[in-house]
Amino acid sequence: MRKRLLITSTALAVSLAGCGAGSDNLEPEQPAHEETGDHNSENHHGDHSSSGEVPEGLKEADNPSYPVGSKATMEANHMPGMKGTEATIVGAYTTTAYAVSYTPTTGEAPVENHKWVIHEELEGYEDEAYAPGDTVVLNADHMEGMAGAEAVIDSSEQTTVYMVDFEADGETVQNHKWVTEDELRSP
Repeated sequence: MRKRLLITSTALAVSLAGCGAGSDNLEPEQPAHEETGDHNSENHHGDHSSSGEVPEGLKEADNPSYPVGSKATMEANHMPGMKGTEATIVGAYTTTAYAVSYTPTTGEAPVENHKWVIHEELEGYEDEAYAPGDTVVLNADHMEGMAGAEAVIDSSEQTTVYMVDFEADGETVQNHKWVTEDELRSP
């Protein structure tokens, strides 16, 4: 009797597990966070506001296309509702911006092609820019689990990066780090 009960219980458990496979009531399997050129999935784990502090050694841009205090329209889509909104430029800096892939220190799913981390936000950064494939440690804290994470450089570009204030989906975001010049347009 005990053996029959065990077999029946096991068969029932397997049947129930299989029943939900096509169910509309289940949450979809969560893929690794991947950020495309539109940055459309950077909405992971983040309060996109920051203190406004900039890393030591970061140089202000001499003649930025969008000076501090000016307005620009966002082409970036780092979070839902960001693209197409008006941004106020809070800071403009000349540096190397990196797209990186990393696994958050919180144990969350890996993040691929996160845009942007700047040169001065890398632990022990050198004068020379890093190349795609280089491994670095992040000192940035744009997202939960980012600081201290090991990352691989996906791409890099020498550019002006901007810190911006804006509103997206009813949320006020202050000192968002970072938007590159090609992610902004004149209003």
